[in-house]
Amino acid sequence: MYQNCGCQKAFYCSYFNKSVSSCIYYLALIYLYFGEHLCSILKRLTGASNVKPLDGVKILDLTRVLAGPFATMNLGDLGAEVIKVERPGAGDDTRAWGPPFAGTESIYFLSVNRNKKSIAINMKDSKGVKLIKELAAASDVFVENFVPGKLAEMGLGYEDIKKIAPHIVYCSITGYGQTGPVVQRGGYDSIAAAVSGLMHITGHEDGEPVRPGVAMTDLATGLFTYGAIMAGLLQRYKTGKGLHIDCNLLSTQVACLTHVAANYLNCKIEAKRWGTAHGSIVPYQAFKTKDGYIVVGAGNDHQFVTVCKILNLPEVSKDSRYKTNTLRVQNRKELIDILSKRFSEKATTEWLQLFEGSGVPYGPINNMQQVFSDPQVLHNGLVMEMNHPTAGKIAVPGPGVRYSEFAVSHPKPPPLVGQHTVEILKSMLGYEDDAIEELLRTGAVAQHEVR
Repeated sequence: MYQNCGCQKAFYCSYFNKSVSSCIYYLALIYLYFGEHLCSILKRLTGASNVKPLDGVKILDLTRVLAGPFATMNLGDLGAEVIKVERPGAGDDTRAWGPPFAGTESIYFLSVNRNKKSIAINMKDSKGVKLIKELAAASDVFVENFVPGKLAEMGLGYEDIKKIAPHIVYCSITGYGQTGPVVQRGGYDSIAAAVSGLMHITGHEDGEPVRPGVAMTDLATGLFTYGAIMAGLLQRYKTGKGLHIDCNLLSTQVACLTHVAANYLNCKIEAKRWGTAHGSIVPYQAFKTKDGYIVVGAGNDHQFVTVCKILNLPEVSKDSRYKTNTLRVQNRKELIDILSKRFSEKATTEWLQLFEGSGVPYGPINNMQQVFSDPQVLHNGLVMEMNHPTAGKIAVPGPGVRYSEFAVSHPKPPPLVGQHTVEILKSMLGYEDDAIEELLRTGAVAQHEVR
């Protein structure tokens, strides 16, 4: 009996010890899995207000111009702490892109750099390179858009950073990728738009190739980068390891050719320019009115009948040449001539009133004044206002997505060059005042004093 009790006691002690060990083990795993983001998760579970998904995530941003800064700005909107590394003095190239300027600040720069802190580091100085490595070790994400191999020459390539920060999600943005016959070429939006075929399909049917009005290849690459970094963070949570992400302008824009590319790949149909029209849907284009333009799209046969009814052209909807979309595409010229003549008879506002509530997609071609007076644009909160330390009150277009559980609001204004240098050295790296003074004195870093 005694022995049985002892065995039983030993069994329960062993079971208890194993259970405690298991709990500690799994708690350790949870901490390793979530890292310093555990606090954010606990806040969410306890009902803390406006917790953002990237609260606690640190992004070391070595990008300039548009694609990279656009990606990191979007990450900053979701709560990430974005540390923007800039050259002392000049900073990001776009700081000099103007006019227009708000005071001395480039509007272009202001448009894509909210919710960031700026540290000015001389990367040609060995002490500056050392600082980048220390910042990388304290960060979750490392983003750069240097020519392939450039950072590796400085000891800051992926393999170098991986040794000191195996957890790092390291994202490279280039013109053409990390390997291949043309990777050393400079990557610019217009060049990538040309090489990828985007310019070939943009412009009037009988006109010259046209560059889109904004740098769509850069912006699309920024969005690909933004999503890829989010995926990289999720992958790290699953595996405990970081990874290298290769984003580039050429691949982005070729991927965005979608059905135009598929038409060629599957049917060997060479693409062409359609102006505002669509190669596979008719009518789907801009029509000139008495005083402007209206864009109308009939994506199915029912909508086409409705368009004809609004235009008071019942005989057109009954015409056998236009009964189906396939037939309308085949007889495009004749149909568009008929519709164009009718649209030219009324002013844009008259047509907008007639199409209202019809179920047919339609809209005017707005200028900027009209865009930012549009009731739906205002309702969607697409204008973000901030108080900049030197430019005063500024406004920029905000993010195009809204979330039910948190608000993308109260943005921090784009930083001045090196505005947060001392703050970052102290808070992230724990540098003492004497060490910071030495770095400032030797020019390894610079601090912008806000007056």
